[in-house]
Amino acid sequence: MRILKRYFITGLLIWIPLVITVWVITLVIHTLESVVPAFLSSQSLFGVQIPGFQVVLVLLVVFFSGLFGANFIGRTLLERWEHLLGRIPLVRSIYNSVKQVSDTVLSPNGQAFRDAVLVQYPRHGSWTIAFLTGVPSGEVAEKLDGDYVSVYVPTTPNPTSGFFLMMPRSEVQVLDISVDAALKYIVSMGVVAPPAALPADSGDDPGSAPLAGANPPVNVADGPDSASGAGQS
Repeated sequence: MRILKRYFITGLLIWIPLVITVWVITLVIHTLESVVPAFLSSQSLFGVQIPGFQVVLVLLVVFFSGLFGANFIGRTLLERWEHLLGRIPLVRSIYNSVKQVSDTVLSPNGQAFRDAVLVQYPRHGSWTIAFLTGVPSGEVAEKLDGDYVSVYVPTTPNPTSGFFLMMPRSEVQVLDISVDAALKYIVSMGVVAPPAALPADSGDDPGSAPLAGANPPVNVADGPDSASGAGQS
């Protein structure tokens, strides 16, 4: 029975990553294909079913949309389009919120989700991995007494849901690991540990080091006043 159990577990270790990978890729492909209207499918256009045609069509539309929006005429038309959407009550609130988040996260020069940090959550003494998203700004920064940063604490094993927290800068410790490694650690519920960092010069406690140094995130050291527009792109 021990031999059978060992072989069975070995088989699971072989097939589970492969099945999950295929499932995720299939889910992404089906999601992209669902965006394409039925009259633009290969069946409607050519009379035959071409696998992956809708996915290629979506990628081409995204690419040429970016190419169009990169020139003066395209930017002008996009500004008019956004101005039109901004005059529709319900659409305005949804579109502006989504656009602001996407501009901040996907911007090549943005600092959101560029650093993994260690924070104490949900209580003092319990540590978890979070991601820096910026610094409080506007009225929120004025109400906070001190220097704060904004972090996103993901849930596990699904990191797409989580909690948004504003924490004192002194209580946030930047980790010397990549965001990808931190995500693997979160999704695996701590099973897949990130690679060990190089030995540090000091053996301070994880919560004792300030959020400053060789890799400062999102200009945190400048304080909330200098980043009043961090969330506006």
